[in-house]
Amino acid sequence: MERNRLDFDAVILAGGRSSRLGGVPKQGLVFEGATLLELALGAGSGASLTAVVGPDPGPLPAGVVSCREEPEFAGPAAAVAAGLEVLSAAGGGSSFTLVLACDMPRAASAVEALTQFLTSEGQARDGVMACSEDGKPQMLVGFYRTSGLKKAVQELRARGGLINGSMRSLLASLDVQLVTVPAGSTADVDTWDDAAALGVDAGNPDVRQDRRGSS
Repeated sequence: MERNRLDFDAVILAGGRSSRLGGVPKQGLVFEGATLLELALGAGSGASLTAVVGPDPGPLPAGVVSCREEPEFAGPAAAVAAGLEVLSAAGGGSSFTLVLACDMPRAASAVEALTQFLTSEGQARDGVMACSEDGKPQMLVGFYRTSGLKKAVQELRARGGLINGSMRSLLASLDVQLVTVPAGSTADVDTWDDAAALGVDAGNPDVRQDRRGSS
């Protein structure tokens, strides 16, 4: 019997300041020969349409559009809002939206676990969110019902909290189920020590040299 397919679009967040990485964009870091942005796009490859929110990523695959939150560096809630808007403008209209930060090199297995949960356990709640084995939720790996996510954006904007708003504030009104995902699949890169521990490299030789010179 053919496996149920989850109907979803995707918002890939790739526009943070990377302050603890000296401003080096996370989307261009490399893990096992692929950039973190490429890996995030691969993790969400089942999406009908994908929006990458961040600096100009250059050429993108078919079915992938890009945008930037306004103002720049306005935080994850504003980035999700921008992604939803560009998806709607591009004709997106799937039941769920995958929200995924591009700084988790092994996120594909977390996305797969969430997909399996939704397609096998049902879709009655407002969505599912990744949870590590130690019980820590990861809001930037989750499938959220698109209608509920759009409503949450509107409510947060109406309260004046969208700009510089957190994902916690954006999702506060949603009934989201935590799903335990494979170990290490939500490990993210915030510092160069994180990158080294995960086997993530700067990719660009000039960046690697600058990093060594400043360490």
